[in-house]
Amino acid sequence: MNFNPVSSKKLYIQIYQQILSEIELGSFKVGEKLPTERELCELFNVSRAPVRQALSALELNGVIFSRQGEGVYVRNSKVLTGNFQTSFFLKSISPEDIVEARMCIEPLIIEFAALRATDEDIKELQTTIKKMGEETEAGIYVPETDEILHKQIAKASHNDLFIKFMSAISNAMKQQEMWQFIRDRTVTRPDYRDVNFQEHQLLINAIENHKEKEAVELMSTHMQNLYERYWKA
Repeated sequence: MNFNPVSSKKLYIQIYQQILSEIELGSFKVGEKLPTERELCELFNVSRAPVRQALSALELNGVIFSRQGEGVYVRNSKVLTGNFQTSFFLKSISPEDIVEARMCIEPLIIEFAALRATDEDIKELQTTIKKMGEETEAGIYVPETDEILHKQIAKASHNDLFIKFMSAISNAMKQQEMWQFIRDRTVTRPDYRDVNFQEHQLLINAIENHKEKEAVELMSTHMQNLYERYWKA
């Protein structure tokens, strides 16, 4: 086994390729356990985010599988035909890029939403947050409701470019299979559903009361928590 430190954008692609190469060379046999995420971070000299993305891509491709609380094991010595294709995710926007973009742009969007939201905007937001509350109480997380709420916040900013930014971000999330894969293992967990709803409720309250500074702080916290849930959960 000979992993090399990586450096450049899209680290997870390089990590994916190196791990896959070692599996194909036989450094890890079918059924054998891979190094832990912590060990891989040290070997590649990177944070947890690109390692988790690389492992997610390998699992989507049928190369590895994970056992809760035990670790990650080799399922096949090569990518299975018909599975998630390397060429596709090489061109896709990475989940980490999506989160980073949201961390930067959404606090700015909600500032203008809190300043400019009309009664009609607020009514729409109230309807959607009520639906999210009902879903949370029923013990389910519906990504589409979350998406609609964030798009409505952008709409309330009354800035056409902000609205297009959110649409582009939503499209990137839908096109990147790893986003859904990691989301379903972290953000949608039962222990996160309640806090996720509470954070959104506070966001809508701030917009209703036209408290732009509070809205910015709350959105910044929400985005940071999203990042933490994805990469540290």
